[in-house]
Amino acid sequence: MKKFYRYPVKDYLDALAAREPVPGGGSAAAAAAALGAALISMVARYSLKKGKPQAVEKKLTAHLKKSEVIRKKLTELIHLDAESYLDVVRSRKGTAAQKRKAKTRAQKVPADIAGQCYKALELTPFLVKEGNPHLLSDIEVAVELLYAAFESALINVRVNQ
Repeated sequence: MKKFYRYPVKDYLDALAAREPVPGGGSAAAAAAALGAALISMVARYSLKKGKPQAVEKKLTAHLKKSEVIRKKLTELIHLDAESYLDVVRSRKGTAAQKRKAKTRAQKVPADIAGQCYKALELTPFLVKEGNPHLLSDIEVAVELLYAAFESALINVRVNQ
């Protein structure tokens, strides 16, 4: 299966809308979170080299690096969630142990998504304070995407218990 994060946006959305088991809500949560993390990266980039004190510049650079690590992890989770759910579907005809193993993995992936959302959200207060003031709305959108993705991921953790 081609990795969903390699799909053009239109193709991913078409796949999401199709009558197929994957991608689904968990993958969509990871994609929304990756969008939020990307906005954080953009704001950090636009905030650098604006005459701020060296300590602020250093922290902006660190936030940018962190947001990029988070974004890349969330991008991988777009596909990993789909893979883990397919394991659940396949395990329905398997043993109780196979079903438990598949459900455990299907809980871990959205838990990872939620954790990455939390890490990304922790970066936003500094950017509100020290970031480019023209991009405050982008941080607000990032927060909303990350919060929605966090809550959505928790739904998938609960469903896979």
